[in-house]
Amino acid sequence: MSKRPFPYAGSGPAKSGPKTAKPGAKPGATREQVERRERFTRARREDLRAATDDELVILYGWHTVVAALRNPTRRLRRLLVTDNAARRLEEEGIAPAIAPEIVRPSAIDERLLPDAVHQGLYLEADPLPSPPIEEVPAHGTVLVLDQITDPHNVGAIFRSAAAFAATAIVTTQRHSPDATAALAKAASGALELVPLIAVQNLARGLTALKERGFMVVGLDSDGEADLSDMTLRKPLALVLGAEGKGLRQSTRELCDKVARIDMPGEIKSLNVSNAAVLSLYIAGRA
Repeated sequence: MSKRPFPYAGSGPAKSGPKTAKPGAKPGATREQVERRERFTRARREDLRAATDDELVILYGWHTVVAALRNPTRRLRRLLVTDNAARRLEEEGIAPAIAPEIVRPSAIDERLLPDAVHQGLYLEADPLPSPPIEEVPAHGTVLVLDQITDPHNVGAIFRSAAAFAATAIVTTQRHSPDATAALAKAASGALELVPLIAVQNLARGLTALKERGFMVVGLDSDGEADLSDMTLRKPLALVLGAEGKGLRQSTRELCDKVARIDMPGEIKSLNVSNAAVLSLYIAGRA
């Protein structure tokens, strides 16, 4: 699964003159936005001079970074903290394994998208290892994501998986977001708690789970029965489809059952991250 931590790169130096956007900039961008984009690009070139995209993930925000600092299996590369964040780390007895660099908030701003809320913490680290699907413990509940691409949804699913003690999340190496930046922020530390297993082929991954005794249940609004009315057993794999598209036909055919979640209100469908938390709750009662 490629790790591409930086969502965009800027263009060359800003020209003098009126507030106009440069080629490659967003339409209507002000000079301040263009210059910030250029500072971002220069910082990226400096930071990545000795590293490739596949070797680095970006984590930011208090819960996300602190969870990574506390994870002994996470290899840390570089830690930027503001004065306030450094004091809070000390007050809470958090001693990073690498020496933090004390910087102004703007030094972190320049490394992230404008709407990123970093809370004074920015970490560059190696990606966590992705264990083979054959090593998933044959107990409990696993979530399988069928080409879910929105990083905020996947991050929220990670939080729910951690809250309900899911044993792993399975996704594809392609057509899925990288476990970095916005996804990690949305997960709020859950990336360090729930193993992420990336498979080349989801059909083969589901087959491997079934061979190890997993009951595979797909979630779809056109499912044959309400999930809460089904007899579920562990180990259990709950398969969630892509936003708007649902489960692919090839995925549906490999499921032992395809279930829906009946809703009493006028809206009958849920965001995929909400469907995940409800299905985990129902599975937990089985």
